[in-house]
Amino acid sequence: MTTTSTPFSGTFISFEGIDGAGKSTHIGALAAAFKAQGRAVTLTREPGGTPLAETLRTLVLNDSMDPLTEALLMFAARRDHLSCVILPALARGDVVLCDRFTDATFAYQGGGRGFDEAVLSQLETMVQGTAGLGATQLIQPELTVWFDLAPEEAAKRLAGARVPDKFESQPVEFFRRVADGYARRLIGEPGRFARINGGQTPQAVWDDVHAVFVAKGWLA
Repeated sequence: MTTTSTPFSGTFISFEGIDGAGKSTHIGALAAAFKAQGRAVTLTREPGGTPLAETLRTLVLNDSMDPLTEALLMFAARRDHLSCVILPALARGDVVLCDRFTDATFAYQGGGRGFDEAVLSQLETMVQGTAGLGATQLIQPELTVWFDLAPEEAAKRLAGARVPDKFESQPVEFFRRVADGYARRLIGEPGRFARINGGQTPQAVWDDVHAVFVAKGWLA
């Protein structure tokens, strides 16, 4: 299976990391930086991003279900998101900033839940390999920014911040497995990932994120 970004003029970027790692804070700052340079930005998230996908998000984050059902709902939401939001935005030339994408499914359902990653790969091929490019290519972000943070530290940041969903309420060991899932994705496609130390101060994290995009020539 050949991976690809997209044949469009837009730029597809995903932000990844366990809950509490800081990705949601910095994705907004990155959107502002691109807009300041005159780029149109589509800021979206997974699961979610469309009315249907947001409905599926509510089910996935709150309802009890077996791992296969959970994975199928994640990829169903992703298919709708790709078709209705991501691909049209890339065709317009937008910068698409997505708070989580398929790497999160491999990390949470594969790593955290221990679900068969071979099955996840099959679903990835079905959903992302038939999104307009043919069955031998996959729609993937051009760059994935992974906020790597110790699960213990993430738990401290989340404590009391909000009512946890069914993932956020998992024990620390679950998030260790999630982090391992992200690490396996990075090893599989090292050129696509930028690994950020999420344990730094917010300003230091932003400086590192900004430096990644300057180095790629995407920001001044």
